[in-house]
Amino acid sequence: MKILVINAGSSSLKYQLLDPATHELMAKGLCERIGIGGHIKHTPEGKEAYAADIDMPTHSEAIQAVLSLLVDPAHGVIKTVSEIDAVGHRVVHGGEEFASSVLIDDQVMDTLKACIPLAPLHNPANITGINACKAAMPGVPHVAVFDTAFHQTLPPKAFIFALPYEYYEKDKVRRYGFHGTSHRYVSQRAASLMGRPIEELKLVTCHLGNGASTCAIKYGKSIDTSMGFTPLDGLPMGTRSGAVDSGILQYLMDLKHLDIHQMLDILNKKSGVLGISGISSDFRDLDQAAAAGSERAQLAIDVFTYKVTKRIGSSAAAMGGLDGVIFTAGVGENSPELRAKILEGLEFLGLKLDPAKNNIRGKEAVISTDDSPNTIMVIPTNEELVIAMDTAKIVSQLKK
Repeated sequence: MKILVINAGSSSLKYQLLDPATHELMAKGLCERIGIGGHIKHTPEGKEAYAADIDMPTHSEAIQAVLSLLVDPAHGVIKTVSEIDAVGHRVVHGGEEFASSVLIDDQVMDTLKACIPLAPLHNPANITGINACKAAMPGVPHVAVFDTAFHQTLPPKAFIFALPYEYYEKDKVRRYGFHGTSHRYVSQRAASLMGRPIEELKLVTCHLGNGASTCAIKYGKSIDTSMGFTPLDGLPMGTRSGAVDSGILQYLMDLKHLDIHQMLDILNKKSGVLGISGISSDFRDLDQAAAAGSERAQLAIDVFTYKVTKRIGSSAAAMGGLDGVIFTAGVGENSPELRAKILEGLEFLGLKLDPAKNNIRGKEAVISTDDSPNTIMVIPTNEELVIAMDTAKIVSQLKK
């Protein structure tokens, strides 16, 4: 079975063509500058990468460009579009309506539209991508895989905010959590590597990239996570503030004469380690600057790692124990230094890091010592594979 995985942004469209049964990646690519020109980067497995400027006024032209390249004699990997059995779509927000991936029908589309107020920057783009693909591939099944679905197992004590209850009851204000597809994948992969059923493990997954979140996964289910109603909550990130005292907002808005939109722009785009360091949102730049003597770059690193360390501890407390910690995403997979700093002082949780094993980047490995009571791992995330596998499972059930 061949599954086309689509991740549509407001002016971009990422794609992968995969065989979920063999985990084979056949091709991947990115359409950029949709609506303002258009550029595609296409990488077919076993062939040279291809890039070109292509006019893409809308996502419809982008998906047509993708399909054309997938069947192109020189750059393609399939003979006809009919070889694509289904399309899996990454959707950021499913609200409380979706606790798992679903076949997309008219009712699902209506619910996705109803969730737009919960994710105004993401869901409209996801919906646009779905509509463009459905128009280009009529009759092909489409499946929605949600970032929020994995966290629908959070208990009320973990997802309710201490606000008037009517805001949850009437307005759906609660902790939703994000990066769920990534947390699900690496936790399941960790259980496989440990040779134990996930139903008996207590794991903390650390998805650390430009966006960052942790998740407490008890017996295979998310029971707590750092991101909240929006991806702005929780850990400090590349440009996002993470959790802050909400009273600061009124103070700064009054002091600086800011409106709420300006304040949110600061919290989302000018804060995090960029805001602290004044240098960059990229931890590689911060490492170089700190090594050159920048105290603010070092402070940004210290704040980030300290908050992740605390989250690992609080996750272990929430689960009543711990069996393993998994690092994933750009920073988690590729920074031995940050992993080591995060784990400093966590020996009391049975986490003993092996410095030699930790000296790896971007590959799957156990990095704890042989005598560590609990396991520390690096597992590169693969959200596209999860989307493809979920899609294949749902489509296979249609044929029964």
